[in-house]
Amino acid sequence: MKEDSKPGSLYMVATPIGNLDDITLRAIKTLKNADLIAAEDTRHTRKLLNHLGISNELVSYYREREQQRSEQLIKLIKDGKNIALVSDAGTPAISDPGAVLVQKALREGIRVVPVPGASALTAAVSCSGSEYGSFLFLGFAPVKSGRKKLLQQLKAFEYPLVFYESPKRAASFLNDCLNILGNRRVLWARELTKIHEELRLDRLDKLLEAVQGKEQRGEFVFIIWPGKPEVITEEQITSKILWHQKHNQLKLKDMSREIADELGISKSQVYDLALKIMGKK
Repeated sequence: MKEDSKPGSLYMVATPIGNLDDITLRAIKTLKNADLIAAEDTRHTRKLLNHLGISNELVSYYREREQQRSEQLIKLIKDGKNIALVSDAGTPAISDPGAVLVQKALREGIRVVPVPGASALTAAVSCSGSEYGSFLFLGFAPVKSGRKKLLQQLKAFEYPLVFYESPKRAASFLNDCLNILGNRRVLWARELTKIHEELRLDRLDKLLEAVQGKEQRGEFVFIIWPGKPEVITEEQITSKILWHQKHNQLKLKDMSREIADELGISKSQVYDLALKIMGKK
C-alpha cells in the first residue's frame, strides 16, 4: 500500500451492481493501493479493473474454497500485506463470500475496513416506498422443502421480507410465497442500475403470472409486505383446547403455553378460556 494506508488490513470493498459509474472514489483508491485483490470471479473483476485502469494482482476467493483461501490470505495480511476483498457485484459478504475471511481476521486482531458503496439490497428498499422503516433480509431462500418451511416460519412476521432470487427460480419462489403467505403486495426489482432495470409493485398472483412460462434474465430482489394480522377467534382456541384435552394429557399451564405458541396469542388468553370450558371460572 502507499504511505497513507496502514499495512496489514483487510478492506471490504463494494463494487458496482451494474452501472460502472457507481463505484466510489474511495473504492478506486483502495483497489489501486491494495497489495492483492481477492475476487469472487477474477475474470469478472478484471473487466472492472481494466475499466478503472488498475492492474493490481488478483486472486480468486469463492465459496467452494473459502476456508482454504481464507487461511492463505490471513497469513499474507499478518505478513504486512493489505488485501481488498470484492464480490462480483455490490458489497462483499452480503449473500456473497467473505464472512469466513472476516471472522478469521477479527479473531486474529486484524483491522477490517469497510469501503461502502453499491448494494442491491439497499437500492431496492430505497425504491420500495415501504412505510415500515424496518425489514428482514434473508438473501437467497433455500430450495424446495427448506423454502416452504422458512416461509411458514415467517408468515406472521410484521415487517417486510427481502429476498434475492435467481431468474430460473423466480416462478417457483413466487408460487410458494403465494401459497403460504397469501396474496400479498410485493415489489420486484431486477437488473438494478442496468439498461433494462425494472421495478414493479403488484400482488403476488400478478407477478407470478408475469414470470410463469417465460424466460427470465437478471437476478431479482423481492420485497414482500407483511400480511394482515390473523384474528384468532374464541372458536379456534376452543377447538385447540378440546383437541389437546382429548389427545394430550398435558397440565393446564403446559397446554396453554403450547396453544398460545401455535396461535401466536397470549398464554393467559388460552388459560382463562380453558378454565371457563372446564367450569372452573
